[in-house]
Amino acid sequence: MTAAGFLAHHYIKRKVPVSPLPPPRVVETPDTADRAEKVPPQKKKPDAANRHYKVHPKKEKSDAATHPFEVFPKEDLPPPVPLPKPTPKVGRLPKVAIIIDDLGYDRRLAKKFLALDNQLTFAVLPQAPHTRSIAKSIQKNGGELMLHLPMEPAEYPSIDPGPGALLSSMPADELLSQLKKNLADVPGIKGVNNHMGSKLTTESTRLYQVFSILKQEGLFFIDSRSTAETVGRPSARLFQLPFAERDVFIDHNQEPDAIRGQLKKLIRIAKKNGEAVGIAHPSKTTYQILKEMLPELKKKVQLVPASEVVHILS
Repeated sequence: MTAAGFLAHHYIKRKVPVSPLPPPRVVETPDTADRAEKVPPQKKKPDAANRHYKVHPKKEKSDAATHPFEVFPKEDLPPPVPLPKPTPKVGRLPKVAIIIDDLGYDRRLAKKFLALDNQLTFAVLPQAPHTRSIAKSIQKNGGELMLHLPMEPAEYPSIDPGPGALLSSMPADELLSQLKKNLADVPGIKGVNNHMGSKLTTESTRLYQVFSILKQEGLFFIDSRSTAETVGRPSARLFQLPFAERDVFIDHNQEPDAIRGQLKKLIRIAKKNGEAVGIAHPSKTTYQILKEMLPELKKKVQLVPASEVVHILS
């Protein structure tokens, strides 16, 4: 038995019914002309020498604190290898899941997003000043709740993913203990997506540890794809963990027209592949553009919670 097979046998406690394969993905990511605050100069590591990143501008200060930076790839990521496409259902609108992540630091802005549509999915950071209150509001409003799990980026420690981060330097017991604390800090979640993680998501051993716990808890995982080197897909296949990948970062560029353009890209990808996943962040500009464009979007696609676009891979 291979090491991977042994891990899978050791961790997987129960079988999960196999659902249809997801359609092939056409991933669209920030282009080189995007304007954003640059990461401060730092000593390059050998395994990250050719990486180039832009950092999301700081969000508005909340009534408690400012959340950690968000990091986006500066250059286009190569698309993932397409998966076999299932037969499309005739007469059905393509599915789109929009995840609003980085929540936990601004209650007022979170309430505005909650009021937009309860088919949006909301990913909350652990150990933030308003994690619990925002999570309760999401559940009360009928929205789908996820944990936005901080993971080590390639730029760590120059860029810190924030409280509760999973680091590659952690012993296995410490990493699993921290993961369980993070899960407990956001009760009622249906799944998890990564906050940053351009380093940790490239390490299969670490993802095996994370996915073993998610499998036991009956949760899904959506890979934010902060790096092209992520091993999220093969790790999820090994553990038969419900899985999806981010297709579009909606608001890496906070110019209103850029956000409109990314939402239109999301619609195009969904029409081509049958479904698509977009990730957005809690800013005033993003809120205004979503409010403006949701009626148009819902005429062309079916807005669904993230749990409706995850699949068991075979």
